Amino acid sequence: MTTSRVLFSLMAAAFLFVTHSSANANPRAVIELFTSQGCSSCPAADKLIAALRADPSLIPLSLPIDYWDYLGWKDTLALPGHTARQRAYSQVRGDREIYTPQAVVNGIAQVIGSDRAGIEGAVAQSHNYPSSLSVPLQVRVADERVSVTVTPRESSEDARGEVWLCALSGSVPVTITRGENRGRTITYTNVVRRWVKLGNWKGTSESFTVPVDAIKFDGVDAVAVILQSGSFEKPGAIMGASLTSLY
Repeated sequence: MTTSRVLFSLMAAAFLFVTHSSANANPRAVIELFTSQGCSSCPAADKLIAALRADPSLIPLSLPIDYWDYLGWKDTLALPGHTARQRAYSQVRGDREIYTPQAVVNGIAQVIGSDRAGIEGAVAQSHNYPSSLSVPLQVRVADERVSVTVTPRESSEDARGEVWLCALSGSVPVTITRGENRGRTITYTNVVRRWVKLGNWKGTSESFTVPVDAIKFDGVDAVAVILQSGSFEKPGAIMGASLTSLY
C-alpha cells in the first residue's frame, strides 16, 4: 500500500544521540517499521525487519497500525498510539506522507519499509550530524528491575528530550484468515507492545527504574529504551538506542 516514492527528510535541529551498553554495540540506527497485517505490501518489509535484526548495530522495531482494519482483518498487534506516532512524524517532517510499509530511520528520515538500500541510505545520511554519540545511555536488567541511566551532556544548553521504554515481543507469528493477506502466517519482529515514558531529559544525569513485572506481559521478552528530542506528539531525532533482553 505504498502511496509515495522514497523520501528522505532530514531536519536541522539540535539532535540527541544515545549509545547503549548491552545487546547492540555501537548502534547506528533505530528503524521503526509502520506495518499492518491487512496490508499486502507489508510482508516483504516484515521479512526485511527480521533480517535486519541480525545486524547488532541496528535496532529494528515493528509498530503495527490500525487504519487498514476496515479492509476485512483487524490487526491483532496494532496500537492506536502507533498510528498517532506515524501521523506525528509526517506532520513534523511537513510532508504528510502516511502509508504502509513505511520505515522511519532515527526519527528524521522516512523510506519505503521494504527498500533495504533506501534504509541503509537513510542510516548513512542521519550520521552527518556532529552531535552524534554525545549522550551515553546505559540499560541494565537485574534483580527483576530495568535500570536506565542517562549521563550528562557537556553542554546542557538546548539539550531536551524524552526517555521512553518500549516493551517488545521479539517474535510473534500470526495466522491471518481474512483480508489481503488471508491464508498467510507472518512473523513480526521486535513488536512494540507498550510505550512507557520514563521521564524528561534536560542535559543532566538522570536515572530511572521500572519493575520487570510492570512491563512483562503478552510475550514481552525485551525492552528498547529511546532518548528522543521533541515529544511523543512532535517527535524529533533519535540518534541511537538500547535494545536489551529481559532474560
